[in-house]
Amino acid sequence: MPELPDVEVFKRYLDSTSLRKTISGVTVNNTKILGGVTPAALRRRMQGRRFTRSRRHGKHLFVRLDDGGWLGMHFGMTGYLRYFKDVDEAPERDRLQIRFSNGYTLGYYSLRLLGRIEPVEDPAAYIRDHELGPDVLDPGFDLKTFKTLVQGTRGIVKSVLMNQSLMAGIGNIYSDEILFQARLHPRVPADKLDAPALRRLYTRMQSVLRKAIACDADPARMPRGWLIPHRARGQPCPRCGAPIAQIKIGGRSAYCCPQCQPGP
Repeated sequence: MPELPDVEVFKRYLDSTSLRKTISGVTVNNTKILGGVTPAALRRRMQGRRFTRSRRHGKHLFVRLDDGGWLGMHFGMTGYLRYFKDVDEAPERDRLQIRFSNGYTLGYYSLRLLGRIEPVEDPAAYIRDHELGPDVLDPGFDLKTFKTLVQGTRGIVKSVLMNQSLMAGIGNIYSDEILFQARLHPRVPADKLDAPALRRLYTRMQSVLRKAIACDADPARMPRGWLIPHRARGQPCPRCGAPIAQIKIGGRSAYCCPQCQPGP
């Protein structure tokens, strides 16, 4: 699933390609991605308008229209954006097309139809109504705030990192990387972490997410010393060479190094 670094890359891509261009048409190729709006209503809402700016919160992207209101985007398991001119460049599973008067199109791709496009009046109200926690890269999300949230929550540390109502943006893949960098096992109880471990976890969380964004969230560009390029059962740990372990947490696969991240 696209996580914070991926959505930040999508935001910057949209900003560089699609702002301040007049929208000439909207085509919905599958209505399952729409939330709270019909294709006809979405076309009426957007045609002739322009995107003026965007905002990301966790895994959510909001794009403002020039007459007020926003378009909310969530990318589900497989979503992404593609800006193209020739029809041959359109993604095969293009679920929504936003055409611009310059002849280009912004396509929203979602193979498994788990993403969502919906009109949003106010992102702050949306964040509140959907009970999303603070964005983990927000300047106000400091070490003190992080400690308070983690120490006040029962559960294993990987689940706490992924709990969007506590802190927004981290999913299965980046929680594994953050814990690997912090040398913490995914099943360590979060409320048992001491002050040095919490500081290390917070610092690694910040550095991992920022570095991933700098690498365009592309595993092929990430440091070879990271877990992500080796994230498969039996692969050698990039730090110590021990086989990477695959464990199940909440029905999902997590990966860790048993040597570098001893279990609780």
